[in-house]
Amino acid sequence: MITPTRAAGLDALRAFVPHAGADYRRDRNHDTGPARTNVSGLSPYIRHRLVTEQEVVDAVLERHSLHTAEKFVQEVFWRAYWKGWLEQRPEVWRRYREEVRDLLAGDLPAHYEDVVAGRSGIEAMDAWVRELVETGYLHNHTRMWFASIWVFTLELPWQLGADFFSRHLLDGDAASNTLSWRWVAGLQTRGKTYLATTENIARYTDGRFAPTGLATEARALDEEPFPAAVPVPSDDVDGRIGERVGLLLHEEDLEPESLLAEHPSLASSIRAVAVAADPGQRSPAEVSTAVTAFTAGAVADAASRTTDATVLDSVEPSAVLDWADAADLDTVVVPYAPVGPVRERLDLLRTRLGAEGVALVTVRRRWDGRAWPYASRGFFPFRERMPGSVGAH
Repeated sequence: MITPTRAAGLDALRAFVPHAGADYRRDRNHDTGPARTNVSGLSPYIRHRLVTEQEVVDAVLERHSLHTAEKFVQEVFWRAYWKGWLEQRPEVWRRYREEVRDLLAGDLPAHYEDVVAGRSGIEAMDAWVRELVETGYLHNHTRMWFASIWVFTLELPWQLGADFFSRHLLDGDAASNTLSWRWVAGLQTRGKTYLATTENIARYTDGRFAPTGLATEARALDEEPFPAAVPVPSDDVDGRIGERVGLLLHEEDLEPESLLAEHPSLASSIRAVAVAADPGQRSPAEVSTAVTAFTAGAVADAASRTTDATVLDSVEPSAVLDWADAADLDTVVVPYAPVGPVRERLDLLRTRLGAEGVALVTVRRRWDGRAWPYASRGFFPFRERMPGSVGAH
């Protein structure tokens, strides 16, 4: 059980830091089962920014050199890279959302329901489905095997697999999840696929699983081309703040103290705080109770750490408008949400608030502002640019 609080996330970080160097480099790819201790388990906290990427990297580099902890720090960079890449290509997300809606509304493949119920007939897949549904988590290596078997052995649409993960992963992140599935399928890096093999699975599960009958080749999927990348949008905080300001936190960023420390002039003008989330917007299908409960707990925790914060039932415009009206606000400030379901909701909210004379203004963290523009090409050029920024605040 992963406790959805910042305190629990910081405890997990402190416990993991001693192992973030050589231990992690040696053991990170092994999946020994749900009781695993060879990975950090921090991703649900980072995904909701109960603990921030900057905090994690700083804590690790206080104990280890960048060279020693490179493999772990690189995993944190991957999360920033995926977000920055998708930020510059929002049409990839828009098309994925449309395809998921169409697939779920149409005639699903005959074996889809059996697979997501843990009845695929492949012992490893069925065990991983159960673990995902019960715990809200899968090891990263296992996610790659799962996606490969889903796409190339079971021949199911990758979009339905990404949606299944999104509905069940506590750390389900629009960019990391969607683009990782695209990578396995050969769409993200054109023509480069990932093929799960019996030998690799047996080796890295320490013999727990050795599925047979897997696909022996992984032919890359194809798709219509996308528009050219666009620049990362600028933050819109400067010069847009009114006199009666409220802060609205959402599930992409639930750590207001460090966010406001980066914007001290804003911090002094806030007169009301609210926290809201709607994890059900991850998918047209039903989101798991584990995801819903974790998100609700994270929201409650953020509210408990913020003086006089109001927990809203949703981020529906009517709920936010009622709160803004009761607090007599002319500006609602929100943490910048990357491309994904929360951004979709905030775009709608901006229009509705504007019609009532209330501005919606975003504030972006320095971490994102530094990292995202470098995600214009592949990960390795991005990685080369990031080490000089990790210590900057």
